[in-house]
Amino acid sequence: MQNFFSLLKREFKLFWKNKVLRLLFIGAPILYGVLLGYVYGKGKVTDLPIIVVDQDRTEMSSKAIQMFEDNEVIHIASILYDQNNLSQIAIQKEATCVVIIPKGFEKMTLTKKYPEITTIVNTSNVLTANYASTAIQVCLGTLKAGVQIETLRKQGVPENLLMSQYEPFKTTFIKKYNRSTNYMYFLWPGVLATVLQQVLLLGLALSFASEFENGTFKDLVKRCPSILNLLAVKIIPYMLMSFGIWFIYWLFTLWFRLPFYENLLPLTFIAGIFVLSVSFIGILVSILIPNQLKATEVLMVIATPSFILSGFTWPLSQMPQAVQAIANVIPLTHFLKAFRILIIENGTFSQTTKPIWNMIIIGLVCSIAAYIALYYKKKNALKEA
Repeated sequence: MQNFFSLLKREFKLFWKNKVLRLLFIGAPILYGVLLGYVYGKGKVTDLPIIVVDQDRTEMSSKAIQMFEDNEVIHIASILYDQNNLSQIAIQKEATCVVIIPKGFEKMTLTKKYPEITTIVNTSNVLTANYASTAIQVCLGTLKAGVQIETLRKQGVPENLLMSQYEPFKTTFIKKYNRSTNYMYFLWPGVLATVLQQVLLLGLALSFASEFENGTFKDLVKRCPSILNLLAVKIIPYMLMSFGIWFIYWLFTLWFRLPFYENLLPLTFIAGIFVLSVSFIGILVSILIPNQLKATEVLMVIATPSFILSGFTWPLSQMPQAVQAIANVIPLTHFLKAFRILIIENGTFSQTTKPIWNMIIIGLVCSIAAYIALYYKKKNALKEA
């Protein structure tokens, strides 16, 4: 046991001597946590610039403009009265939408000639385009309703019947799980989990590869003949440091006032399985590729697209079957499913059984493969000795 702890101490020393690894493993999660926290801290977009081309200049067009001004999502960057140089002005003002109110709009509306308001949406950024166009639709929908109700009122429809005449039935949309559609709640945790996976893979890529390159693997085998102990010595330090990073992430939720209070204990347990699963992938590659640079390159190829493939921002069901198969062998995919169920949707631990088992299977397969590969590496090392 004393020998085992001395080997653990040796592993921590090797980690601490590597300045680049130390900086990445400890610095990257803190840097990304703070930086992205402030990037998405506002939570939702507001004051998106739009341009209004008011060719009518009447009371009704003024009402529409006032509604746009009152909406928190958009603000009017410029009011024009013709379409001259419209494209250049839209680029100059960085307008997300251009709303064109045609000439004779009020007159045609009151005489029921069905005029058309045209909205040109800048979809170069899908997020801002969706927010701005939805806000404009809400404003114009409210104006439509007001005009229709006023018309019915002038026709002598009693006040108590106005709404039922205009709207034969009601529709209600109830938002659950992130009711404010806060982008911070949605994206920030997923990115931080991705960062944790990347720094783990990067650190463990060097674990055995550095021993092979530096010629210290034979000495390590002599000091620790047990293959299971060898694997444990390499993984345990990163497990301990990972939960240090997990604690820092929890402190970030307090700093940025994120309402992540429920199910933290079961999520921490699942995070432990996630870390183990990722660790065995890193260990396996480090054993199979006895070159630090190549091992790092291979694991970064796995880690870099993992967030995109995870289904966290784009549904897995909308991806080709081959891509889904790749996504399902990456632990992050299953961890983020469990995270969404427990934290975002306030589900129960029993509902995360499938993601947990998927991570366990990935970890078991990689650990068995790592054990076999290390057995042959050890055998060859002892023969050479």
